Amino acid sequence: MSSTQIKEEEGFKYLEEGEGPVLMLLHGLFGTLSNFEGIINHFSDKYKVVVPLLPIFEMPIGDVSLEGLLKYVEDFVAYKGFQTGHVLGNSLGGHIALLFGLANPEFATTITLTGSSGLFENSMGSTFPKRGDYEFIKKKTGETFFNPEVATKELVDEVFDIVNDRNKAIRVVYTAKSAIRHNLSDKLHQLKASTLLIWGQQDTITPPFVGEKFDELIPTSELHFLNECGHAPMMEKPDDFNAILDEFLDKH
Repeated sequence: MSSTQIKEEEGFKYLEEGEGPVLMLLHGLFGTLSNFEGIINHFSDKYKVVVPLLPIFEMPIGDVSLEGLLKYVEDFVAYKGFQTGHVLGNSLGGHIALLFGLANPEFATTITLTGSSGLFENSMGSTFPKRGDYEFIKKKTGETFFNPEVATKELVDEVFDIVNDRNKAIRVVYTAKSAIRHNLSDKLHQLKASTLLIWGQQDTITPPFVGEKFDELIPTSELHFLNECGHAPMMEKPDDFNAILDEFLDKH
């Protein structure tokens, strides 16, 4: 994704491709636009695909939390004047999608979660990695996927940059702690939107039992597992992921 496609207006940075019903994508803690390239390319011929860039590293340190990110997404939707839409989130983005759906039931026609936090997640480990240890970051980033080769040098470099920037690293820790505090197990029964769960069978960060638990707790959900697939199915199995999502969105 070239950065020239990113629009900046009124304090919001976002990407918008295509026309049609809104399909809003919410990225994770280490997520970038490249994570959603497969979805954007596939769906922008019949949906308005919108990706707000979550300001995890820009917002005032006191606002770094899931509440702060939820408010940002709500303000973005209001600024754009969107009335209804489909919301999709990966990892931390899934967690925010759930909070958004619970708080704005009139907007979210459907919610799609893949490798979402909100119930249980393994973090980067209990200690933050040694700064400057590129091989460690490469190994950890590779473990996000079933096939470590999906972790391109570009992706590893981005994670390495975050971990080595003290300001960014602190924000990652704050956000991750806020996610753990915001366990949604007692709220998911209130979710109104039809929900699609696409999970990697080999996800080690939010393992398969997490997808099963979401399916159990959300009233109108359907769960699909993809084999030989880790924490980011839309990157690792883009064709299978898009086919499942396509069929689900067509139904709703």
